[in-house]
Amino acid sequence: MSKELPQQQQNSEEVDLGQLFKLIGKMFERLFNFIGSIFNKIFLAFVWCIFFVKQHFLKIVIAGIVGVVLGFALQKTSDPVYKSYMLVKQNYPTGEGLYNSIAYYNDLVTHRDISALSQILEIDSLSAASIKEVEVGSIIDENDRLKNFDDYIKTLDSSVASKVQYETYVKNEKEHNHQFQQITIKSTVRNNFKTLFDKIITNINTNDYFVEAQKRDTLELHNRKLVLQNTLTKSDSLQNVYKRVIEMQTKEQSGSQTSVTIKNAEDVNKTKEYELFLNDLELQREIVSIEREIEEKKKIIEIVSTKQESAGSVDDKKEVFGFKIGYKLYYGLLLSTLTFLVLAFLQFVKYIEKFKDKIQ
Repeated sequence: MSKELPQQQQNSEEVDLGQLFKLIGKMFERLFNFIGSIFNKIFLAFVWCIFFVKQHFLKIVIAGIVGVVLGFALQKTSDPVYKSYMLVKQNYPTGEGLYNSIAYYNDLVTHRDISALSQILEIDSLSAASIKEVEVGSIIDENDRLKNFDDYIKTLDSSVASKVQYETYVKNEKEHNHQFQQITIKSTVRNNFKTLFDKIITNINTNDYFVEAQKRDTLELHNRKLVLQNTLTKSDSLQNVYKRVIEMQTKEQSGSQTSVTIKNAEDVNKTKEYELFLNDLELQREIVSIEREIEEKKKIIEIVSTKQESAGSVDDKKEVFGFKIGYKLYYGLLLSTLTFLVLAFLQFVKYIEKFKDKIQ
């Protein structure tokens, strides 16, 4: 009797394992069937689109041709829009203020608050009314992003830095923090864009917060420069002392034993003098670096370059998914796409009507 109990228990465990494997097999089978059904439906939808386009090809082409003609007519009859660019360099963290200012200008343009816009930019009402849009965006390539990421990682603790991924850094970085920014102005008349650009920059350069920060930084740099210059002067004096000591020791050579001692002392003095010379070079490099930084800090934000700053160029392109295309192609694609969507909707409604009797 006692021998039969373990045998029954073993058979029960084998049955449970067999059922478990069957359940797992069914789960995988259902999963693969589900994935297969999705791909099957995607393939059927693709085939349906092909036949649908084939069936209504002529209508879609005619709509595209009408769109091209419409785009050509609008381009010829509408008032041209001119645009000009300006590349600026931020010497202080002015990005957020710059972006907020541009957003405020655009808000005034959208609400056609010509009076406030002309007052802020100090231009006449006609020039303010002609402004269509003001844009700003960062100018940075992948190499600069990698360099910024490397600099950022160096500021972190090693335990934290190892957990920071480049993709996460790029996703969370703010566009307005980049040093170089491009400002674009679009207008219906050939405004004096340089005047507008200069006023935008002046509004940032006269910001009280950044002006005070500029004063503090400039004072600190001048103090550092003064300390380095004083140190360099003392170093020069010390070098002169070493030179005089070496000259005196050279004149006082009087015997072999004394000569050896004096020569050893002379070598030590020459070594000290060389070390002071290297130290002077480093101090001079630091002074040059500080002078350059002082020069950069003279402007909170500065204009690097401008394109068509006075007359501007004609803006005859439309942006679609990051690509610039002409008006004719834009309206041709737009009408073709709208025609396709309308025909597809009508086809869907026709398909739904088949179930009308079943529902009622």
